[in-house]
Amino acid sequence: MNSVSTSCKIANAARPLLDKEGTEAVTLRRVAKAVGITPMAIYRHFKDRAGLLNFLADEGFEELTARLAAKRLSGDTEKRLTKLGEIHLEYALQHPRLYELMFLKPRGGARRYPQDFRAGRSPTTNPTLELIWEGMKSGYLRKDDAWEIVFEMSALSHGLIMLYLGGRVGVPPTRFRAVYRRSFRRYIRGIRN
Repeated sequence: MNSVSTSCKIANAARPLLDKEGTEAVTLRRVAKAVGITPMAIYRHFKDRAGLLNFLADEGFEELTARLAAKRLSGDTEKRLTKLGEIHLEYALQHPRLYELMFLKPRGGARRYPQDFRAGRSPTTNPTLELIWEGMKSGYLRKDDAWEIVFEMSALSHGLIMLYLGGRVGVPPTRFRAVYRRSFRRYIRGIRN
């Protein structure tokens, strides 16, 4: 087995464990057993368990970034910003444990506000920033610190999603989607000119 294919096999074995049972289930023993290698062999491909989890989170960010880039947005600034939020929501509902790893679990190398965001190192946040800047330039939104607004919108989005995924919101997904959408619209209307 070459190094690339074994790394892929390791990640492909770890992902279902993460998806079904959460980060706690991603142990090197379980992953190694699923791949048919020894747990020690994983260290040739990933520094440690945290390295494997970071790899999975990075894959999740690549998937989400691709979804954001693939979506053709139309309508006014509010509609387009809301749509970006809905893409995050749908990804979270489809991959709740991966989303939690990506945005909630402490992990080495995770991007941090403000330095990484202001440096453009957040591909899942950059599309929102571009719309905020566009909205400010056109006069649709009040002039303000665009990065703080993006951070606040992210906090609103992630907070609502995590409360829902954590079982703290007692409504079915369709009703939650409506609550989520209304929350975004209220926030956006609060920053309009």
